[in-house]
Amino acid sequence: MSGSAAHKTDADAPVIGVLGGGQLARMLALAAIPLGLRVRCWDVSADAPAACVSELLVGDFGDEPTLARFAAGLLAATFEFENIPAGLARAIAARVATRPGPLALETGQDRIAEKTLLARLGVPVHAFACIDSMADLDAAIEGVVGLPCVIKTRRMGYDGKGQGVARTRDEAVALVHTLGGNGLIAERFVPFERELSMICVRGATGEVRTYPLIENRHAGGILRVSRAPAKGVSAQVGAAAANYAKRILDALEYVGVLTIEFFETREGLLANEIAPRVHNSGHWTIEGAVTSQFENHVRAVAGLPLGACDARESSAMVNLIGEIPPREAVLAIPGARLHLYDKPPRPGRKVGHVTITADACADLDAAVEAVRKLPGATG
Repeated sequence: MSGSAAHKTDADAPVIGVLGGGQLARMLALAAIPLGLRVRCWDVSADAPAACVSELLVGDFGDEPTLARFAAGLLAATFEFENIPAGLARAIAARVATRPGPLALETGQDRIAEKTLLARLGVPVHAFACIDSMADLDAAIEGVVGLPCVIKTRRMGYDGKGQGVARTRDEAVALVHTLGGNGLIAERFVPFERELSMICVRGATGEVRTYPLIENRHAGGILRVSRAPAKGVSAQVGAAAANYAKRILDALEYVGVLTIEFFETREGLLANEIAPRVHNSGHWTIEGAVTSQFENHVRAVAGLPLGACDARESSAMVNLIGEIPPREAVLAIPGARLHLYDKPPRPGRKVGHVTITADACADLDAAVEAVRKLPGATG
């Protein structure tokens, strides 16, 4: 045989498109590289965190030329957050396989659509009502959610933004005015014991796998610490969460990673929200699981076999909010790994996280507390 075969370069690698270029896109790109895949991100900001590990297209999400450049030659497309315009997702899905599909995005964008889907599937949810007027508010308080209740925007809320608790009708009226007067949801206030989340993944063939339930602790509406596996979860509760996950994934014909946030109550689990994407509470999987949530999402989107979701050992994740601690201080803590997002610090901003693994729960607890004493990890 004469001649020589051309050397395949990184430029020849299949490309996954990601709408958004934040830290989740950054970690998806990092997970794609060892699989021989490249990532192309589309973001409105030139300094998006994914820029240093992926191809980055910068432009408004309504820009048709950028859409054409983004979709060209993609193996498949996905998104890193659910506030992408649904019309854009549909436009991309008309050109290239988009996983998960526009239906999942549209459902995850609207809390009424989300809760309605869960209720239809028999996934337990707390009482809720749509609020588009003061008459709707009064009807909800009197006949559906009662007081106290939680009032939220139907769209665009995150990290505790766009919501509040009302203990009286006057407080509820004030909240409605503060949040815009319509396009809201009222939910019954749930006295829960803790928040648990489940990261799950469905492959292109319909295979479903689930990670262990995770316990989450918040402060100021922002996730601060996640632990996995969550302590004290019975086999029955774990099986129920996995069953609910499969119902949701199958109903949406979902491909990729999805997150379900649950309230654990004395009566059992109540689903609070779903997120059609990789999730902050799943960052522990980078070092703490056989296959990280990011790798499994990339695998699913690319049509590759899924990886095992088993926890390797006890793990935790601590968010770094507003400040970056000294690297030396983090790395001196046994089992700690530092993940920075290349984002300038500012109050309330997630600038990185620390994952921690340990063989024993006591060692994990000690390491978590050591990290929590550092700048950015308090609160």
